[in-house]
Amino acid sequence: MTDPTKVPLLLTPGPLTTSETTKRAMLRDWGSRDGRFVEMNARIRSRLVELANGGDRFVAIPLQGSGTFAVEAMLGTMLPKDGRILLAINGAYGHRMARIVEMLGRSAVEYETAEDTPIDAGEIGRRLDADPTITHVAVVQCETTSGVLNPVAAIAGEVARRGRRLLIDAMSAFGALPLDLARVACDAVAASSNKCLEGVPGMGFVIARREAMAECEGNAHALSLDLFDQWRFMERAGQWRFTPPTHVIAAFDQALTEHAAEGGVEGRGNRYRENCRILVDGMRAMGFETLLPDALQAPIIVTFHMPSDPSFAFQAFYDRLRERGFVIYPGKLTVADSFRIGCIGRLMPSDMQDALAAIAATLAEMGVTNCGPLPVARRAVG
Repeated sequence: MTDPTKVPLLLTPGPLTTSETTKRAMLRDWGSRDGRFVEMNARIRSRLVELANGGDRFVAIPLQGSGTFAVEAMLGTMLPKDGRILLAINGAYGHRMARIVEMLGRSAVEYETAEDTPIDAGEIGRRLDADPTITHVAVVQCETTSGVLNPVAAIAGEVARRGRRLLIDAMSAFGALPLDLARVACDAVAASSNKCLEGVPGMGFVIARREAMAECEGNAHALSLDLFDQWRFMERAGQWRFTPPTHVIAAFDQALTEHAAEGGVEGRGNRYRENCRILVDGMRAMGFETLLPDALQAPIIVTFHMPSDPSFAFQAFYDRLRERGFVIYPGKLTVADSFRIGCIGRLMPSDMQDALAAIAATLAEMGVTNCGPLPVARRAVG
């Protein structure tokens, strides 16, 4: 049994396990107007644009709050009040964007696929052809409801060919999965300080095309979520409009240094892919089934069907794994009973092997011998 005083590893979609050096970066206080802190802000903004290969055409705009704050700020600022957006939805985070747009009072139409089905880029194109009033499209790059990866580059091509504008929620993918803004035409990308960049929660950011951002004055629905005003103030003063999350920013600066040392997007992505491979192979060896086929699975978080064995109870499984030092996540699907295990954060392949050993020991302790799912006809839907 793991020492109960030891901090558990978080095999979740976020918050995530972070490095000791990233945590230690929060141990000093910063004045928000201090010259070195201003330099830190500039360095972070520059690094974020570099990670997306944005060159001089894009600018990074950080914002206090979780990733959803950044998504709402992106939608509220980049979508004009007389605009109309096509929301591509295949999970909870697409639905969250729909709820945001509804509360903004902006015009929207929805294209929804099943949670285990990627968005069809061709269908996006057909819907744009059928409705010339649509000005914008929004899509989630990696939908962590299921772990499915959407074809953002292909969607961007369909949108750009029709002269419309694309907004991307890259929350769970940015920093580990490629997103080359020199090739993927879009107006903005939203992400956050934790997730694949392995900082701590508390800061979102939007990487926006400069020309598009310059057109957004007066669009925002809220003072604190006005990206245009935040961008203009940062460009002029190098500072935040309102009190910044200084400790979060310092940790993020360190996390970005460690990201670069690991080999950037490619290096971070390779570790996550190996984590995912070890996890999936090990769980399948025990009899578990993944929701997604390998071709659709992003190396971010994996959804597993609940075992049909009557001895299996998720809460007991969760609690006993927590006692052994591993925190996982319940499912978020409507199509099947499931649970999720993340591959991201400061987790090494050896941690995934240890997690599999803990899962095997927990199942034995619970008396679970059949990890296969219920037959399709009997799986819960609702």
